[in-house]
Amino acid sequence: MSVNGTPLKWAGSKARIMDTLREHLPAGQRLVEPFAGSCSVMLNTDYAAYLVADINPDLINLYQVICEDTRGFLDTARLLFSTANTAEGYYHLRQSFNRDKSNRTQSAAMFLYLNRHGYNGLCRYNKQGIFNVPYGKYTSPYFPEQEIHFFAEKAKRATFLCCDFEETLALVCPDDVVYCDPPYYPASDTANFTQYHTQGFDKFDQYRLVTAAGKAARDGAQVVVSNSHIAHDVGLYAGFEVNHISAPRTISGNGNRGRVGEIIVKMGR
Repeated sequence: MSVNGTPLKWAGSKARIMDTLREHLPAGQRLVEPFAGSCSVMLNTDYAAYLVADINPDLINLYQVICEDTRGFLDTARLLFSTANTAEGYYHLRQSFNRDKSNRTQSAAMFLYLNRHGYNGLCRYNKQGIFNVPYGKYTSPYFPEQEIHFFAEKAKRATFLCCDFEETLALVCPDDVVYCDPPYYPASDTANFTQYHTQGFDKFDQYRLVTAAGKAARDGAQVVVSNSHIAHDVGLYAGFEVNHISAPRTISGNGNRGRVGEIIVKMGR
């Protein structure tokens, strides 16, 4: 089955393993995703309804704006993409984005611009909440108009919320299918890409997720979780069904983008 692209570039996107992931996602009426990411799972599955959440307000604002005013968003974003693709222009727009987010459509368009022009599709913030991804030096950043239209159509089945994963999992119904794709358990402290939000995602959060996901499963939901093989090695998902897969590496500090070990965990019936 072909894979539908997403409006955003995204570190850790599941687009590259969708064929494998679909084999582990059970049937159901609604898919609940507490970690929205690039929405590649929503865009490449066929549930009747979706509840998609994330703690990053910039990400959820983008998705909500696309749904509410697709044409207005496209016009605003297209204008930004037509400006000079220079480091100076990028950093000026990044400063504007961090300074004022009162205009939701403008803010969403700037977020898309920064995502497509910034380094490696990273989404990273410092502890003050400042988006700080450097300029990517790409010759011709792609404007994902077709992907935005496809997203807007598919998202008619979805509700988008900005909240912590525990809040999202508290909304799960017994017959829901839940898919969790958190920032991965790091192989080391220096390989810790978890600053998708000001608060980051540490080892305590990993254990919070196991607890909350396990409760949702005990309450009747079917829960699937992705993580690094390190999470299994440290016993994070002991007692649950753990499936090992190989996935393409999307970020590497040393230029090595080979395959890495990941796990797909199943909880519930």
